[in-house]
Amino acid sequence: MDTAVLGEVARLFAIYGEFESASPFGNGHINDTFQSCWNQAGTRVRYTHQRINHRVFVHPDEVMENISRVTGHIAGKLLAAGEKDRSRRTLTVVPALDGKPFARDAEGGWWRTYLFIEGAHTMAVTASPKEARFLGESIGRFQKQLADLPPPRLHDAIPDFHNMEKRYARFYDALSKDPCGRAKDAAAEIAFMKENEERGAILTRSLREGKIPERITHNDTKMNNILIDDKDSHALSVIDLDTVMPGTSLFDLGDLIRTVTTRAEEDEQDLSKVEFDLAFFESLLEGYLSEALEFLGDEEKKLIAESGRNITQIMGLRFLTDYLEGDHYYHTSRPGHNLDRCRNQIALIKSMDAKWDEAERIVRRLVKG
Repeated sequence: MDTAVLGEVARLFAIYGEFESASPFGNGHINDTFQSCWNQAGTRVRYTHQRINHRVFVHPDEVMENISRVTGHIAGKLLAAGEKDRSRRTLTVVPALDGKPFARDAEGGWWRTYLFIEGAHTMAVTASPKEARFLGESIGRFQKQLADLPPPRLHDAIPDFHNMEKRYARFYDALSKDPCGRAKDAAAEIAFMKENEERGAILTRSLREGKIPERITHNDTKMNNILIDDKDSHALSVIDLDTVMPGTSLFDLGDLIRTVTTRAEEDEQDLSKVEFDLAFFESLLEGYLSEALEFLGDEEKKLIAESGRNITQIMGLRFLTDYLEGDHYYHTSRPGHNLDRCRNQIALIKSMDAKWDEAERIVRRLVKG
């Protein structure tokens, strides 16, 4: 997309001043993201624009209603608490010229705009247990901030997003059709997923049976969705809110465990680098429970360790299914990219299993503490 077209899209929103430039930004899996710069009375101000992938989010208007309610609620909490720097501690939705939280371009595409949060960055891997702790704390705080969001219930942005039973049904459908003839190259990964199907459904079953409560959760809490302040390296805000919807707190915690407790990125091909780190796991839980322990129920606490394994398995299954279907969902940059991601997740599960008893001991100690 050229600068002129991006400028036209940016002008669909209530942004004041003179448009200066626009360019692609970031490397997200799903949406296309751009950044624009504006001269506002002599001050350079930047905005983030995203073209919402309507094939993934089939009701973008509902997604944006969820995001507007969540960010507005958090902003209100920050204001009531007298927090400084509030516009950096949650996303600020910039409305379109008609007042809606989204705009449509000439071709029918769906767009949204946020105020760009300056002086912040994300991390692909965690460098120290200290970082793991504040990442856990940030997600615990995010869940606590939304614990009293008033009705109505949020929309299901992607129905059954973490429903392992539905994920397996799609996997078996892709496997039986094998439209790209790729199943032969993923025999070991397919066998692993079949062998672990029953255990992988534990969070889905527990939520459906009412053993654990439904809460408002982010549902995609990999650590590069947490903004970190450039100056003091503390967590600022949780971003990428497309999947904020009803779920279980364990979906969020599990995804954080999946991404924080290994030094390897999720598409690392050298599987010897994919290892579950107990020190990072313990620090992550210390941070998370410092905010979340007060609202977690007994059954949720029992499934803390399982949550990390479960979400890792869900992601591995999703990568494998997308590979079998022809790489339609996740952006790929090389042949077999999604299969590499799947293998990476399986390696992490195996490392978790090898250290399972110690991980459970850590959980029991921290929950009692």
